[in-house]
Formats: sequence, structure tokens, C-alpha cells
Amino acid sequence: MSQPTSRTRSTTRTRTSNPRGPANRKPGSGPPTKKLTEAARYFIRPAGIKTTAWPSVGETCRRLGATFDPWQDGAARAILGKRADGTFAADAVTLSIPRQVGKTYLVGWIVIGLCIVQPKTLAVWTAHHGATAADTFRDLKAICQQAKVAPFVRSIYDSGARLEIVFTNGSRIVFGAREHGFGRGFKKVGILIFDEAQILTARAADDMVPTTNRHPNPLIFYMGTPPKPSDPSEHFTALRTEALSGESSDTLYLEFSADPGCDPMDREQWAKANPSYPHHTTARAMLRMRKNLKGAGAFEREALGIWDDSTLTGVFTTGAWGRALLKTGEPAPGAPLALGVASDLDQVWLSLGAILAGETPHIGSVLRVRVGSGTATFVAEVKRIQVERGGIPVGIDKKGPGSFLIPELEKAGVVLSFLGFDDYVQACADLVDLIERRGATHGDYADLNDAVDSATWRKVGDRRVFARKNGDISSLESVAVALRASALAEAKPKPFAFWG
Repeated sequence: MSQPTSRTRSTTRTRTSNPRGPANRKPGSGPPTKKLTEAARYFIRPAGIKTTAWPSVGETCRRLGATFDPWQDGAARAILGKRADGTFAADAVTLSIPRQVGKTYLVGWIVIGLCIVQPKTLAVWTAHHGATAADTFRDLKAICQQAKVAPFVRSIYDSGARLEIVFTNGSRIVFGAREHGFGRGFKKVGILIFDEAQILTARAADDMVPTTNRHPNPLIFYMGTPPKPSDPSEHFTALRTEALSGESSDTLYLEFSADPGCDPMDREQWAKANPSYPHHTTARAMLRMRKNLKGAGAFEREALGIWDDSTLTGVFTTGAWGRALLKTGEPAPGAPLALGVASDLDQVWLSLGAILAGETPHIGSVLRVRVGSGTATFVAEVKRIQVERGGIPVGIDKKGPGSFLIPELEKAGVVLSFLGFDDYVQACADLVDLIERRGATHGDYADLNDAVDSATWRKVGDRRVFARKNGDISSLESVAVALRASALAEAKPKPFAFWG
């Protein structure tokens, strides 16, 4: 990995096996001893730090019952670092930290502490998903209901419409989800937290950051895990890139991560990625995440914090797929213009994709079923849509994995548009081009998002086609085939009409 330049005034640790780490200690055998500079892969501080507000804020938190590990104490000291004029040195605090490490605990206590020592502070905590915002609210609510903290709290509002903690000195923490439009319209925000920052478009950030403009000394957090290829992650990725390249001297960047390409079951790597392992985060908790994080590379990203540092994080550039998501308020797509049929290499799954009419073409996932139990339903659905839509083209790769279905589709009366290898190559290229230049939209289809996360490129001679890193990419292939079938149908010469 590239090293940050000296302009970042950074402390960087090259990750190797660390015999001093906690990998071999038993849970409960003693407090973790790693300092921040020992635990972090990257710790990049903003320039110009002269003092820090952490001694006073941290002491307030400790009096109220908080305890902090050494890495948390070091991170908080840097986060609240100040310039000579008393303003916070970091224009952006960017935290790429895996699950179950303690970032929400740390930032939550920093926010509570600041709200108590600075009257009338407005803190806005946003997450992408409503469930995440609600979970964080419950965590901080539990802290604020503790005996030592409760005297500083005037009221707590806990309803679907209002999640808010109000302090006796007029400070407030409000919580909400960006997917529901939360975050705009606030004024003089003192602390702004973008949780799940890996799912944050530049547009959403641009809409919300100005809420801090009227505050004399705001603090802005971006906290998340490495993004999936399907995430709208350009803003989070840009903050990381700027920090690591030395392009920004005003960003605080902190990253915990295991070594890229490591064995995900290597417990020494767990310790590298998570300084809370095994004391606060047990081996059982890590194994539970391993079992339940099912997406392609999900455990490596969310539990081990590993970034894909290549230009292409799959078949699309970072954030391109997320930017193409159909936004709330945009016109809904119309009827299908073409269908595409595809199967995975193991011929376990069948996928039906579509290109739908709209102001720009819309990419849709229609159906995904198991071969065998779902084949008859799949064939019937293809036939139904083609008949109802007046004979729209149904594309299929004549020699691809889904070709075994050709006899059954033809027996059912489906008229097929056959794609050869050259057509399939062009189908992959056309779909990527369309997404990269924002020439199409897509809905939030889970199977299609999973396929995007699982896809990469495979070279065939001097050309390339979609291939799987792991998992099933047939949903992605089906929409590419539909797009090519639509283009081929449009390119067919139209019959001339002659009049006598």
C-alpha cells in the first residue's frame, strides 16, 4: 500500500504479525494494551493541532461512568484537537472501522460529553438505514438513562417520528435516516455524524454539510466500513483517498483493517482489524459475524475492514452503481422493452432481467429462481411477459450456461433472440458504459445488488466479459443480455411501405 506523504503529519503502521497483540490472550485476562498508533493501519492527523478539548470532555465522560481503551483515548484526543485559534483542527473526521470495535461507543460518548459541557449544542446523527439510526438512538438512550447521566437529561423522545435526547442545558441529539430524507433543514448544527458513510452520495453530503455553516466551531464525522461495489460510496472513498495521498491537511483519518488477501479465519488478523478482540469482542462474536455476513466479501469488509484499493472495485468504478439508483421522486419506469435470460455457471439459478421504458432506460430484475423447482414458473413468466408486451425480444446467450433452457422456452412458444460470443462481450461493455455515464437507472433489487458485488472481469483474448469472484452473477448478466437484445432489435432494418 502507498504511504501517506509527510504533508499529512501522519502516523502510519505497516501491518505485520504483532507478537504483542491480544490474539493469544483469553477474554477477560486483562485490559487491552494497544495504543492507537499500535492498533491502526492508518492514523492521519490534521495539521496545526496545538491543544485538545479531550482532557475536559473525557474527564466529564469518566465522571459519568464511561471507560475507554487506550486506542479510544488516543483517537478522542486527536478528534478534539484544536488549532491555536481554538477551532477544531479537523474539518472532517473520517473513521473506517469494522463492526464490533467500539466506534459508536466512542463517538457517542464524545457527543454526549460535548453536549453537556457546551450548552445549546445541536448534534444531528444520521444513518442511511432507519434501523441503524434507531439502534444507535437506543444505545445512547441507555447511556443517558444511567444514574450518573440522567440528571443532565431533560427528556427523551422515542417514537417513529421523533428520536431525540434533550439535555437540561438546551443541548440536543436528534437521530434519523437519510433514506427517509432526514437531515435537511436544520440550522446551526454543531456536531454532524454521517453513520454508514459508505452509503453516502456526494449529493446527500452536499445537502447536509451546509447545516453546520452558521456554527462557529462545527465537528463533522464520517464513520463506516469499506463499501461494497454496489454502494454509492464516492464521498467516503474520496475522503480516504485524499487523506492517504496527502491531498488534504484538514482531515483526520483513522482506519483499522486486516491485511488484504489474508485468511479471514486467521485470528491474528482479527486482532489486527479489531483492537477490541478478544476482550470486548469475543471469538464467538467474530464467528457469529462470519456466519451471518453472507454477501460477497462481506466479512472481509465489515468485520475485518479490508478495502479494495483497485480502481475498479468490480465491474463498475467506485460509486457508479449507487449513483444510478432510481431516486425518490423520479418518474417510475414503464413497461419492459426487452428481456434477458441467464444462468449461473453451476446452473443452480435462473435469472430474468429487463430493460424498461423511461426518461432513461431502467434496468430491472424480474425473477430469480432455482433450476428445477422454479424452472416451469420461470418459463411461464417469460412467455407471459413477451405475449402481453406484443412480442418484445427475449435475449439469451446461445452457448452460455443458460442455453440448456432454450428447448423448454421454444417449446412454450417463446421467440428468442440469440446472442453469440461477440454479442455477449458487447452486452457487458454496453451495460458498464451505460451505468458509468449515468445513462440508465436501476431499482434497489437485492439479487441484482448482490450480483454486482460478486462480479469482476475475465479476459478472453484481447477482450473481457463478466465473471464471478464468488456467488451468483446471473442477475447482472441477464440485464446485460436484455440490453443487447434491445439494441439488436432496434438495429434491425424496418420494412418499407410502397404505395401505388
